[in-house]
Amino acid sequence: MKGELRAIPLGGIGEVKPGDSLPAMIIAALKRQRLKLERGDILVVTHKVVSKSEGRLIPLVSVKPSARARRWAAPYGRDPRLLELALRESRRVVRRGRGLLITETRHGEREGREERPGFVCAQSGVDVSNVDGGRSAALLPRDPDLSARRLRQAIKKAAGLAVAIIITDSFGRPWREGLTEVAIGASGLRVLRDERGRRDAYGYRLHATQEAVADELAGMAGLACGKLSRQPVCLIRGLRYQPGRGRARDLIRRPEQDLFR
Repeated sequence: MKGELRAIPLGGIGEVKPGDSLPAMIIAALKRQRLKLERGDILVVTHKVVSKSEGRLIPLVSVKPSARARRWAAPYGRDPRLLELALRESRRVVRRGRGLLITETRHGEREGREERPGFVCAQSGVDVSNVDGGRSAALLPRDPDLSARRLRQAIKKAAGLAVAIIITDSFGRPWREGLTEVAIGASGLRVLRDERGRRDAYGYRLHATQEAVADELAGMAGLACGKLSRQPVCLIRGLRYQPGRGRARDLIRRPEQDLFR
């Protein structure tokens, strides 16, 4: 990558409701900012607006928490309804403590004889921030990679140009404080840049280096847009990425290679 790398937040998208055309709202926001998509552009979209447009919202008043959720939530003053949703959206509980759950989500899939795991994150990604003031919870998209492909296809049809799409969420990290954005859906780019076999500036041949490009772009967009700015989409321009049929699912480490399972 040479030259300038830019992250341009898109404002004015407004409140997204179930059934809204998110591609049309993004195109309108680009026009308002007098921006025209260019070849090589990347649109980074927070999952919250994707989940809203896809109707992945659950009114908390409709959730009846199980005895297990109530028992885990009570000592810490947590909302048992959120724990109940986290349990429903999980395939297994990885850790629990202080009224919080670390879970593996149901986004895994079986490829032949091999089972690919889901996302490992807090509360199965269930969140009430930036939704409707705490009355409803947003769930992750059912298939974020499919959501990214559909968004890419719709924007290509509207703008006449195919750009890469990344859908993000905020994840915590083991042994590190704070949250960072990660890619949970992708389309139009290879999410990993494989540097294995290449030599560094000192002549050493790399053996293990695979750069998580989609996660790095997610973090860049998150830093540019922030959490409270109501700018859920970021245009990233200037990166010479590798086009391809990459999926954010490819960023999830296979169980046989995971030393922490």
